[in-house]
Formats: sequence, structure tokens, C-alpha cells
Amino acid sequence: MPTHTQIDETSTTTDEVAVNRHEETRLVYSRTPCDDASIARLELLWEHRRLLFKVSAIGLLISLVAALGIPHRFDSTVQLMPPDQQSLAVSALAAFTGRSSGSSALAPLAGLASDLLGQRTSGDLFIGVLRSRTVLTALIAKFDLRKVYGKKLWVDAGKKLVSRTEIKEDKKSGIITITVSDRSPQRAAEMAQEYVDQLNWVITQLNTSSAHRERVFLEDRLKQVNAGLEIAERNFGDFASKNAAIDIPEEGKAMLEAGAELEGQLIAAQTELQGLRQIYADDNVKVRSMQARVEELQRQIRNLGGTSGSAGDPPNTDAEPLYPTIRKLPLLGVQYADLLRTTKVQEAVFEVLTQEYELAKVQEAKEVPSVKVLDAPNIAERKSFPPRRVITIVGTLLSFSGAMLWIIGRDRWEHLDSNDKRKSLTVRVYADLRDHGQHFIHKITSSRRPRPETSSLLDGHRSNGQP
Repeated sequence: MPTHTQIDETSTTTDEVAVNRHEETRLVYSRTPCDDASIARLELLWEHRRLLFKVSAIGLLISLVAALGIPHRFDSTVQLMPPDQQSLAVSALAAFTGRSSGSSALAPLAGLASDLLGQRTSGDLFIGVLRSRTVLTALIAKFDLRKVYGKKLWVDAGKKLVSRTEIKEDKKSGIITITVSDRSPQRAAEMAQEYVDQLNWVITQLNTSSAHRERVFLEDRLKQVNAGLEIAERNFGDFASKNAAIDIPEEGKAMLEAGAELEGQLIAAQTELQGLRQIYADDNVKVRSMQARVEELQRQIRNLGGTSGSAGDPPNTDAEPLYPTIRKLPLLGVQYADLLRTTKVQEAVFEVLTQEYELAKVQEAKEVPSVKVLDAPNIAERKSFPPRRVITIVGTLLSFSGAMLWIIGRDRWEHLDSNDKRKSLTVRVYADLRDHGQHFIHKITSSRRPRPETSSLLDGHRSNGQP
């Protein structure tokens, strides 16, 4: 009878055999048909390695030639600072909280208020202006981009310019970046600068702030007041020149003083003349001399007063006086006062409007969102397009992948059963397409050939000697 030790050894050997069989079974079933198919494909590709190498080399050559044939492009970038202008939401929140600065603490609330109120930032305004048709048309006209891009229509040239321009805004800092791509680095930098100039011009021209409206109103009003002031000054000058009225009040005072003095001299001369007549006869030299003096004083008094002489007086042959008479002073004084008052009023209005106009210009300059350039356009030293290395690698990989697919597809096609429905359908479709193609080609070629009747007629005419 077997001992206990022999029984243990037998059971151990049986267990080891069972474990080995289980391991072999697991290894056999672990190798699935997918692994066999992958190995078969790798072997197939290895057998056609020369073809893969040739196709890859051809793809590399074609992609390299294509990459070298694409024209260079250079990028020029300009960065704009956001305008330092607070929105209505920021001002309202600053007033509500009592913080006029409203810098860091109010920034989140201001942004939330702007979103809730539907307000747009100045950065969005700038980007909208840069993408407008006005700016694009100005750039196309200045740089003759229709000729550069080979486009006849302005719309096509504008689309091409938009595709060559990238405009974006940093949401955190608000900095606007404009990148222009062109074949010439110098022209790319000039186009980027022109974007900035056009933005500044459009913003200035289309500014509709209250200060701008006030400045326009004051400018028109100044033109009207200036025209009225010129008319008043010209009327006043003509009046003063015609009537010798430089200063009517001073002239009246001086004429009254001169008239009083002449009256005194006349009374003294008449008294002396009466005394001489009592002593001498009327034909005496002294009497006649004093009589002539009295008549001269009377004439001067009449001229000064503007009175006409008596019937016995000799006619006044003197020229027109250089100054107005006392009789005319009241009437001239009224006209003089009216013209002087009109001129003074126009001058005062002109001075006030001029001051207001200058203040409005300063306020308008403050309210206009000025374009501040952070980084000026640069002239690129390296090309930005095309990426030749990427094009070459992608072209080579596509050629290699296409060759792999063709080899695997051809092998699978050859191993398909001829009775397979998919193969039969493919062959039938291919045959139909080939027949249709040949019929189409035959129809085209036959339509170009002359008809038999026409050929026979031509041959008959040629045999008869007719042209």
C-alpha cells in the first residue's frame, strides 16, 4: 500500500501538471485574431518597404517644392493702450460709494454694471472702427491693394485684407493688438501704422460728445458774431469818416468852449468898433479893419453853429468844414451812440464766445478717446509664413500614410472572395462608370469629326476641281 508521503508527492505532481496546462491554455487564448491581423499587415508593409520609401520620397520632394513656391509673408504688430476714460457706471458707483478714484475696489463692480447696463467698452469701439468699411477702403486706396492682391473688386480686396489682418483685445488689460501680414515687411509696418492713423481720424471726426456739440455751436456762432462785428465796425468807420465824428462828446465840449470864446471876442470887437465910429469916419482905416474883424468873428460863429448868414452877408465860399457844427451835434450824437453801442456789444459778445470756444476745445480734447500707441509697428526680420518644415513633414507623412492605405487596401481586395457581394458591387459600379466615361469621350470626339455626308461632298468638289 502507498504510504502517506507517496500520496502527497503524487498530488503535488498532479497539481503542477494542471497549472502548466492552464498556463498554456491562457497563452493560446491570449493571442487574439486582431494580433495576427496586425502582424500580417506589418509583414505586408515590410514586403513593400521599397514602394513606401519611394512614395515617401516623392511626397517629401513635392511638399518641399510646394513649400518653397509659397510666397513669404511678414507680420508687423502694433499695440494700443486702452483710453483712460471712465464709463457712466464707474462714475455712478464711485459717487455712490464716496470714492472718487474708483480704481481697484470698484473695477469688478464697474465691469458688472457695464454688463448689466449693456454698455460697450472703448476697446470694443476701437475694434469696430478698425474693422469698418471706411478704414478698409482707406487702406486699399492708399496702398493700391487691389493691384497687390490681384483683385478687381473693392469687396474682394477688403476680404483679402481682413484675412491678412488680426485684431484682438486682451480682456484683462484692455490692450488692443493689430497684426498685419504682407509680402513686404516695410509695407506691413506702414499698413499697421495706417490702421492707427485711420482709427484716430475716424474717432476725432465722428465724436458726438456734449463738448463736441458745444464746440461746433460756438464755432458757428463765432462766425456769425464776427460777421456782425465787421459790419458794425465798417458802419461806424464810414459814419465817423463822413461826419468827421471821432469823439462826439469831446468834440461837443470843445466846440462849446470855442463858441464861447468867439462870442466873447465878438462882443469886445463890436464894442471897440462902436468906439472907433464915434471918433473916426466909416472910411477910416481903423474903422474898416475893426469892421472886417467883427465880420470874420461873425462868420466863424455862424460856421461853428451851423446857421446860415443874413441876406446882406456875402456868400460863403469856404470849403466844407472838417468838423460837424454845433447844430448837427445832437443828431450826430444819437447816431454815434447807436453805432458805438452796437460795436461795443458785438465786441463783448465776440470776446465771451471766444473764451467759451477755447474752453470747449479743451474739454473736447479731454473727452475724445485718444489713441495711445504702446508698441509702434515693427519691421519684421523673419518671415511668419509659410512654415516650410511643417509643410514638408505633413506632406511626407500624408504620402507615407496614403501608400500604406493603398497597399493594405489592395491586399484586402485581392484576398476577397469573388462571390463576395461587396466586391461584386464594386466591380459593377466601376464597370458602369468606365462604360459611361468611354461613351462620353466617344461622343465628344465624334462631335468634333466631320459627318460622312459632308466628307463625301467635300471629296466630290475636290475631284471636280471646285474649291
